[in-house]
Amino acid sequence: MSVWSIIIAIIMLGVLVTIHELGHFWVARLLKIKVYEVSIFIGPKLLEWRWHNVDYTVRGLPFGAYVRFTDFDENGDVVVDDDPLLLINSPRWKRLIVALAGPFMNLLLGITIFAALFVATGYPTNQLSGVKYGSQLEQAIIEQDITIEDGDMIVAVNGNRTPSAMDVQYELETGARPVDPCVLTMRSYATGDEYEITLNPTIERRPLIGITHVPEVDTRYNGWRVEYVYESQNNGNPVLKVGDYLVAVDGISVADENFEDLMASMSEGDTMTLTYYRNGVEYSEECVRTMTTITNERGAIFCVYEVEDFETFMGAVKTACTMPYTIINLSIKSIGDVFEGEEEVYNMVGGPIGMTAVVSDYVDNVDIDWAEKIHDVVQMAAIISIGLMFTNLLPIPGLDGNQLILIIVEMVMGHALSKKSESVINSVGMVLLICLALFAFASDIIRIILE
Repeated sequence: MSVWSIIIAIIMLGVLVTIHELGHFWVARLLKIKVYEVSIFIGPKLLEWRWHNVDYTVRGLPFGAYVRFTDFDENGDVVVDDDPLLLINSPRWKRLIVALAGPFMNLLLGITIFAALFVATGYPTNQLSGVKYGSQLEQAIIEQDITIEDGDMIVAVNGNRTPSAMDVQYELETGARPVDPCVLTMRSYATGDEYEITLNPTIERRPLIGITHVPEVDTRYNGWRVEYVYESQNNGNPVLKVGDYLVAVDGISVADENFEDLMASMSEGDTMTLTYYRNGVEYSEECVRTMTTITNERGAIFCVYEVEDFETFMGAVKTACTMPYTIINLSIKSIGDVFEGEEEVYNMVGGPIGMTAVVSDYVDNVDIDWAEKIHDVVQMAAIISIGLMFTNLLPIPGLDGNQLILIIVEMVMGHALSKKSESVINSVGMVLLICLALFAFASDIIRIILE
């Protein structure tokens, strides 16, 4: 993990949190609520100025930001005041809007980043542009005598609605097991009518390396780029990782015309030497050849539109607007996978360490060009921004969701909770917040160790 990865991760998180806090500030000023201080980042002061009766500070640690709506006396205690312009004395509807403003800014920022990316690089859709040879979809078209036209859209998989290409990909690859059939609900581009097509996988079980890869041989390393690694590889201790380049097995290049004969001559339990590149460095490791259950690909090829006119520009914006639903929906489903035992519990949540490790996977990888690195890091920022919106709505003290719940309770009851009740809620919530932070920290460490 390089210094650059750490710096980029810290700045990314600092900017996202700052935008969140500025949302609270802008809405408070719009509603004429008194603000004492706006701090960009935290820690020791670097810059300080006063404008329109608000203190603005830039601090030295880019780990967050805050907006201060209360004043303190010389002893550091909150000054109790009946000033109607204070947030605490404002009408409940104003306090509710101010509390919602921070998460809303993260939502808006995430959509804006996605829209900018889609305008610059094109946007994916769940419309089909082709079918892969030998795939389940090609077999289904032939066997079920169905005609699929370019532009026909996958609107659901096994009854689960799929508003974006990311939803389709999840439902095909994770939502359904590879060996299970999938029912696609399609919408005709020409007529708008819906129809169904069932994908039935062709299942084989044979001794293999335990990967799927890009079919073409990469010219840089003269090898295959690994796209997926089966958990059963090397008896459950995989040697390869996604993004590696496998160049040879037992000294025979994957591009060699005799390579398939080598693979066919091996039996289950044989040991082979895999030569591969990872992040520009060549490695050779022993790997046990194991029996692997494989299926042919689902086979859908999706349309990606370049932004060339107003219509495609609006298409990019519309696609960006679907991303919050997709990200939250898939996050909830991933949590469900944990409870169903299909995913490890430490993959359910991540913290700053995990985020830095993911940034490092992109920034420090010499096999990824800078344009792709920038795209992936910016896309990650959009995903995290939307994730922060969702996280901040949790009813935990210190987060906006707690304030929202308390304000709504006040609205229903007609008066504020007693100090004792609020103290109990804050104490229990703070314990939960600390436990969540410790769990995120432990999860990040476990993932790093297992890698």
